[in-house]
Amino acid sequence: MLCYSDLNKSCKIMKKLNGIVHSVYTNSDNNLGKIETDSIEVMLDGIVDDPHRGYTRETWVGDKQPQGTVRRNERQWSAVSIEEINKITEDMELVVPLDAAVLGANICLEGIPNLSSLPKGSIIKFSGGVELIVEEYNPPCSGMSQKIAQNYTTKSNSPISDTQFSKSSKILRGIVGSIETSGEIKQGEAAEIHIYENPSWL
Repeated sequence: MLCYSDLNKSCKIMKKLNGIVHSVYTNSDNNLGKIETDSIEVMLDGIVDDPHRGYTRETWVGDKQPQGTVRRNERQWSAVSIEEINKITEDMELVVPLDAAVLGANICLEGIPNLSSLPKGSIIKFSGGVELIVEEYNPPCSGMSQKIAQNYTTKSNSPISDTQFSKSSKILRGIVGSIETSGEIKQGEAAEIHIYENPSWL
């Protein structure tokens, strides 16, 4: 019979990626966006002043459970990468670049160009001590797509459809997750990504 120490020895070592915190956001701009700040205070139930803070949340139409169900909040934070935002901006040929505030993210990372592809269970460790666990990819919503269509213009001055953002950001929208350890996340601090891999004994 395998004991815990045997299983621990047989686990694969998580691959690591290194990035930095480009910017951080909390609160609400009352239009699906967030407000940039120098740092955010992270508690075990969420980010201080953020509308998504809480141990639980209610589900919406198309969610995992029927609308209105109270469930564990797996969306205590959201993150995007500056590289993926730039790809969306380029694909949409926007005059003014998109930013994390408009997309409603709490954290924008730099140096992690494939952030949206991180698997569930990956850990983001910040140099200040905060640790976040990735729960899932954050798919684009129709409301965000409509907002961008109404407020942005293209280089060719052609109209933006209400679904263009959803199409351009299909695999680049970022991630959401829950909080492992509390503390403060500051702009410019280091972020180490530990990519989850199934242990060899599975």
